[in-house]
Amino acid sequence: MSPTLAHSTPPISPALVARMSRTFVRVVEIWVPSKDGTKLQFLDGLYGPLAEFRAVSEQMRFGFDEDLPGKAWAAGRPIILKRLENSQFNRAEAARAVGLTCGVAAPVLAGDRLTAVVVLFCGDDDAHIGAIELWHNDPSTAHKMSLVNGYYGTADMFELNARYTKFPRGFGLPGRVWKSGMPLIVKDLHHSKAFLRWQEATEIGINRGLGIPYPHASGETWVLTLLSARDTPIARRFEIWVPNAEHDALIFHAGDCDQSTQLATDYGAVRIARGEGTIGQVWATSIPAVRDNLAADTSSAGRSAVAAGLESMVAMPVMNDAGLKAVVAWYF
Repeated sequence: MSPTLAHSTPPISPALVARMSRTFVRVVEIWVPSKDGTKLQFLDGLYGPLAEFRAVSEQMRFGFDEDLPGKAWAAGRPIILKRLENSQFNRAEAARAVGLTCGVAAPVLAGDRLTAVVVLFCGDDDAHIGAIELWHNDPSTAHKMSLVNGYYGTADMFELNARYTKFPRGFGLPGRVWKSGMPLIVKDLHHSKAFLRWQEATEIGINRGLGIPYPHASGETWVLTLLSARDTPIARRFEIWVPNAEHDALIFHAGDCDQSTQLATDYGAVRIARGEGTIGQVWATSIPAVRDNLAADTSSAGRSAVAAGLESMVAMPVMNDAGLKAVVAWYF
């Protein structure tokens, strides 16, 4: 299924402006291959109040290994640019004008086939705390997973400690994602023995984490971790949906929400059909999706999010050669 490219900037709700200005991630973009497969082109995004940056992005096209989206395409794993200035980033001037300083590009792969690249942008300020990290293991050289790169806002000591931390397979958030090959949510970090850095994290307000695996045919594995803080969260809600045994519906696997502690109960009997709502759309197309007005999503997940006061969402597939493994969704 070919995506429909966005050609105009949609109206922005005041609630979305407020939410996006308070979150650690300030912009989310989706880039997809062109029909001839030679370029990445803009599909959609969430920009909050930064409509001028969207207008610039809509006009861009990136080749293989070009700019941040193209480099993630070429590498086949996430790329983090801690500083957009003085890097090979074509929109540095436009990003600087709206206060964006860091970019993270995460490819969506079905085996070796790229279906999209999701790009997240952050910006520095005095109270900007959280983390987006990339961990890596090469089994030919190491038995543990170590940090490749990360963006931490103002959490300088947490960043320093991360650079000296290594995770065995099955330990900590990166190690558990590495072992399972599945996305994982860790919540209430101050009570979680599964998060080995819980004490350092809770001291600066980081209270939940999401890990996404990137295995490679070579045997190497990368894990992207999103660590969310109370005051500047990555998102207000995280969810993971997986195919049921019959592979005819998605069922709730895990989640965490600021506004509800009963997600597992609320979603216990919920089944999302292929193409149903934003999450079902992602399953049907293998392409990530954003929705800036959740009131238009009439699925059970959409109605639940609206009832919790959430305004917008991002949904991203996690796949392998055999097909969909999970859909990861996060809400603002």
